[in-house]
Amino acid sequence: MNTFASIIHILTLLTTALMAGLFFSYSFSVNSGLSQLNDSAYLLAMQSINKAILNPVFFICFFGTVVLLPLNAYLQYDGRLTINFSLYGLSAAFYIIGLFGVTILGNVPLNDTLEAFDLGNVSQEAIKAMRETFEDPWNKWHSIRTIAVIISFSLLSIATVLPKR
Repeated sequence: MNTFASIIHILTLLTTALMAGLFFSYSFSVNSGLSQLNDSAYLLAMQSINKAILNPVFFICFFGTVVLLPLNAYLQYDGRLTINFSLYGLSAAFYIIGLFGVTILGNVPLNDTLEAFDLGNVSQEAIKAMRETFEDPWNKWHSIRTIAVIISFSLLSIATVLPKR
């Protein structure tokens, strides 16, 4: 492996690991804490989190991994369809479809709906209805993308340690 390919491989491992850790820890800490809040506090906290996550570090890792995983697979390709290359390709597919695609098609529309919801000018019934409309679907999509990114990182890791065949 040449120096450029090695650097891309390390960056791919790093960004995929960071994304897997972010989504895993969110699932088992943030979601648990948020579930304990009353309806207004829950919606306000989610609105705040959805704004805070949109920052340069997140964007670099989230979008960078979409580019790095297929680039890494391409750079690892030696003209043969090996187990390693297949694992690199599957890792990219799980991330792009399972994390990126689910986020864009599942979680982001829910986030946009929540962002447009004005907590200060609605009834308690409307707040309760919004939470019921938002929380379970958002958590379902989040679980899918969390599993997908963990699988992506696992496949990438396995391909990294397998001898090239």
